[in-house]
Amino acid sequence: MSVNTIARCIGALLAASVGFSIFFFEHPLSTLLLEKLEWSAAIAFVCALVAFVITPYVTIVPYRWVSHQLRTVAVSDLIAGTIGLIVGLLISVLFGIPLGALPENWGHILPVVAAIICGYLGAMVAVLRKSELAHMFQSLFLTRRREREEERERERERERAKEAEALASAVGPQILLDTSAIIDGRIADISQTGFIFGKLVVPRFVLNELQRIADSADTLRRNRGRHGLEMLNRLQKDATVPVEIMDTDMESSSEEVDSKLVKLARALHCPIITNDFNLNRVAELQGVKVLNINELANAVKPVLLPGEEIAIKIMQDGKELGQGVGYLDDGTMIVVEGGRQYMNMTIEVTVTRVIQTVAGRLIFAYPKQSSGNSMSSSQGQSTGKQRQG
Repeated sequence: MSVNTIARCIGALLAASVGFSIFFFEHPLSTLLLEKLEWSAAIAFVCALVAFVITPYVTIVPYRWVSHQLRTVAVSDLIAGTIGLIVGLLISVLFGIPLGALPENWGHILPVVAAIICGYLGAMVAVLRKSELAHMFQSLFLTRRREREEERERERERERAKEAEALASAVGPQILLDTSAIIDGRIADISQTGFIFGKLVVPRFVLNELQRIADSADTLRRNRGRHGLEMLNRLQKDATVPVEIMDTDMESSSEEVDSKLVKLARALHCPIITNDFNLNRVAELQGVKVLNINELANAVKPVLLPGEEIAIKIMQDGKELGQGVGYLDDGTMIVVEGGRQYMNMTIEVTVTRVIQTVAGRLIFAYPKQSSGNSMSSSQGQSTGKQRQG
């Protein structure tokens, strides 16, 4: 037997049973007569006949159509339709509350109609506008995902900051060394004085740059690079401050050493020791503390006030006529008015004024001998005038 025949037979039996049962419940067994039993049998037969004819069209045919649609429909359409159907049914519930309060049969029929209409419209709208809906959900998902990633990144930054602070409190602050400060060499003497606390850190890319300078074809650069390597070796052996070579590198290998150094200082929250003026300004603009050795040298130079007397050796001529130039032990230049005649001689001079420049301080002075001679000659002239008077 075919599926349609089995469905027809089952539908006919069910319809006959339902028809006879309805008649039976409306007329109890005690009141049944032979005529009424014949009517109930006739009604059951008619129901069975109708069910036998239409059962395949209300069971098998819809099932095959739905099965075919489910096999051929796209998964995206199926998901969109399901979501739209659920949304439509939820909306129909809101409509069903006032519709259910209507009198008589309207309160039972209209909520069902509203559910069918809202479900259908929800599924159709979702399928037809699935691309826009997918884009909207994707945007919301990506936005929330980006926010979660940013929050996780901020959390990692806070954890790294806490670790850096804990490390700094455990072993002391870290100070990054620039190539210019290593080549300068004064950092070795400063470290031995005990004014630097913590640990001096030389990043690997700074050491590589120092190696490239030492291997340069230019004699001057090669000598500077070798001097820097010697100073670094001296720091590691003799300095009271520990020196560490850090292998940490930045993401981009094409960046300049100064940019990498500033980024590393920001990541480690530590200052930079340098003599490079440009690096000093760039680091300060990005909120990185800079320890400039030149500024330190200018700050610790002895303070000379006008009227003080010092001994100075005249080394060379000045720019103006008769000027001589000498230098203090720290390299401060002293311009002596009328000091040219004392070339290569050590004389006593009197400071007249001190000028602060970008390169350092510039001191002007007069020879003490000439000041005494001029004062004695002026006194002699005034005495002569008094006698003449």
